[in-house]
Amino acid sequence: MKEEIIKSKLRVQKHGEVFTPKKIVIDMLALPEIKEACQSLTQTFLEPSAGEGAFLVAILERKLEKVKKSYNDSLLQFENYSLLALTTLYGIELLEDNAQTCVMNMFQLYYENYQEQVQYHSGKLKKKVLDSAKEIISSNIRQGNFLTKKAVNGKPLIFSEWSPINIRKTTKNIKIQRTEYTLDEIYGNIKKEPGKTFNSSYKDYQQINMFDLLADADVEIEKIIQKEMRYTLITIIDVYKEEMEEADE
Repeated sequence: MKEEIIKSKLRVQKHGEVFTPKKIVIDMLALPEIKEACQSLTQTFLEPSAGEGAFLVAILERKLEKVKKSYNDSLLQFENYSLLALTTLYGIELLEDNAQTCVMNMFQLYYENYQEQVQYHSGKLKKKVLDSAKEIISSNIRQGNFLTKKAVNGKPLIFSEWSPINIRKTTKNIKIQRTEYTLDEIYGNIKKEPGKTFNSSYKDYQQINMFDLLADADVEIEKIIQKEMRYTLITIIDVYKEEMEEADE
């Protein structure tokens, strides 16, 4: 079947959309520096024009092969290190349908590899592993414009840094500290407190009786309290929970 590198002439004219041929993807990933990086489970990649994920899927495939060869003594070890591989892949795509396809393609590849290892280890698929994979992929693949560093709604593009805390080959359960950065902050090499979120406060609505000290009244008002929140340190298999805690003042 002939490989399609354009969807329509209109999309080429309007958005400059041309997909990278598979042969070029393979040739680029064979370059010594990139080939070596694909063997690292902590080396990150950012694809500024992700399309349907040709590069990211190919890199993920190579990283998962590394996991299968080197971190596969048990299903639990594969689950932990395959999710770690996922955390290193980032993409930005302007067009919504492409961004959605990229996310689906990455998840499909992960699912197929996970299912293969479940059978190999005579284990069971864990919903929380798949849910964590979905959370990582959807957080790392963003719809927006790389040049303006903004999402389609005009707000800053936000990515999560997933920092492994106790990374050793003997580690059974990798702990992850998630911290959010805008693309501008990433390019500015700004470092944040671990766990910091981009929108790190929420409104806690507490009902209080305004006449408690004065009379027997039934009138209540809302007291709005701003609380600074941060992501908690959590095992990588549980990142789907998006657990937060109140930040220390």
